This record gives sequence, C-alpha cells and structure tokens, in this order.
Amino acid sequence: MRASRYLAILIGLLAASLSDAGAGEAEKGEAKDRIDTQFIFGFTAGADVGELGEKELEHQTAAQWSKRDGRSARLADQLRFETSPLPNFRFEIGVPVTYYNFAGVTGLGDRNQGNCNGIATEFRYRLFDRDRAPFALTVVAEPHWSRSDETSGERVDNYGGELSVVVDKELARDRVFAAVNFVYDPEVTRSRWQWQRDSTLAVATSMTMQVSPGAFVGAEARYLQKYQGLGLDASAGQAFFIGPTTYVRLSKAFAVSAAWSVQVAGHATGIPGPLDLTNFTRHQALLRIEYNF
Repeated sequence: MRASRYLAILIGLLAASLSDAGAGEAEKGEAKDRIDTQFIFGFTAGADVGELGEKELEHQTAAQWSKRDGRSARLADQLRFETSPLPNFRFEIGVPVTYYNFAGVTGLGDRNQGNCNGIATEFRYRLFDRDRAPFALTVVAEPHWSRSDETSGERVDNYGGELSVVVDKELARDRVFAAVNFVYDPEVTRSRWQWQRDSTLAVATSMTMQVSPGAFVGAEARYLQKYQGLGLDASAGQAFFIGPTTYVRLSKAFAVSAAWSVQVAGHATGIPGPLDLTNFTRHQALLRIEYNF
C-alpha cells in the first residue's frame, strides 16, 4: 500500500467521525458528570484538558516490540504530574525510565539495559469546547529531552518538540465519541560528535463507545511517516497501525486505559520487504493509570 492509500483510509474515517450524529444523538437530559475524553481513545488523544484546578498523577507504560529478525523490545515507563491551573489549559511534566532488550537484530547492537531517560513536558490549550461548538479542538506542544536513542538505545542527547492538533466529537450523547490527531514531531540528536535531524508526521483517528457506565471499548488507526531532516525532506519510511482500545473509570479518582496496535502495512525506504521494521516495530502497546485529586 502506498501513502496515498493510507491517507485515504484515515480521511474517510475522519469524515465519518466528524459527521453530524443526527437523529441518533440522545436528547439532553439531566446534568451528568462530564466525560473527560483526553485518555479514552488509546494512543490517539482526546481534546479535553481537565476541570479548572484539577490535579492528576498519571502512570504510563508504553511497549514496542518485534523487528524483522532477532529479539527486540523497548519499555518506556513514566510517572507524570498534571494540572489545570487556568481555564482550557493543562500542563504536564514527567520523567521517563526506559528499558531496552535487543539481541540478534540486523543493524542494532545487542543491548540489555535500562536508564532514566531525560524529561518530558506537555502544554495543552483548548480552543473550542464541544459543549459550545460542533467539536472540540486543542493544540498541544510537547518539548522533551532524552538520553537514549528510541530505536537503538545508544547514549545520545535528543531534543524534540512534538506539535499536535487534536479534534474530538461526541457522536451520540454520553455514548459514542470520535477523535483525530495531526502530529508533527521534529527531533535533533547528538551522538558522540555527530548531529542528526529527523522528523515524524502522523495522523491518528479513533472511535470509542461507552458500553456500560464508565467503561469504553473502541478501535483506532494511525499512519506514521518518518523523514530525514526537520523539513520533511526525504522519506525514510512509513507505517500503518490498527488496533483495539479500552478505558475504564473505576471510581471518581481512578481510571485505567489500554491500547494495542499492530503494523499491518508499511515500507522502509531502500529496504526490501513488507512493513517498515527499521524505523518502527511490528507491535505497540500502552497501559495508563490515572489518579485525580
């Protein structure tokens, strides 16, 4: 599959997600607790930013595994503090701990190690609230610094600033939600005495349904394109992921969410064979625990 076909699939899903819910949308009844959509979609983010004054601890574990040969696994564990000090604004900060386990992978040295991997921050500002507009829209900036290369695990200094536009819509009141993310992630990496610049462009879309009070199940699709250079200069590879998502609010304070994605199509530039298992892995998974206080 070519990039144009991936984008056509995602644009079709986006059109369906943002279409008017019409007669299927339930009438507004008695006031209920508002559903916070930020984490209900899996890897795809929702546009909500929390209630004014809200504070939250988020424990997130992200796993990536399976290259074309050998054994390859990367586990990134992160505890984040989040707060909403101003209306429509949320700030997050966290310190990731990353573990690498590689053996017999072409192009990568064998590695079995973990380390404290820098610092990550996130700034989210909601421009449109879906209670007052046809959909919610939030802009996100996520500056980060890491001490190891995401692909190889080698010691580096990596500086990045992921920029996202997040849109979500309530298709059926308190029941069906959809979201789409547009992401640009430029990074500069210093390895020994060499500097390398690359970037990633991504489009993700997800739909989820509340099957019982506080419990959601859904599915998402993500297209990622890796480039050499910050200006999207030359394609290094592309990958298309799909997979299920789930979110469960256990109480007013606790919630758990999870997602799993598998690469079903892709290609690494200049490397024969299906899928891009040079810049990406075959599987990706996410587990998140939230505590509000």
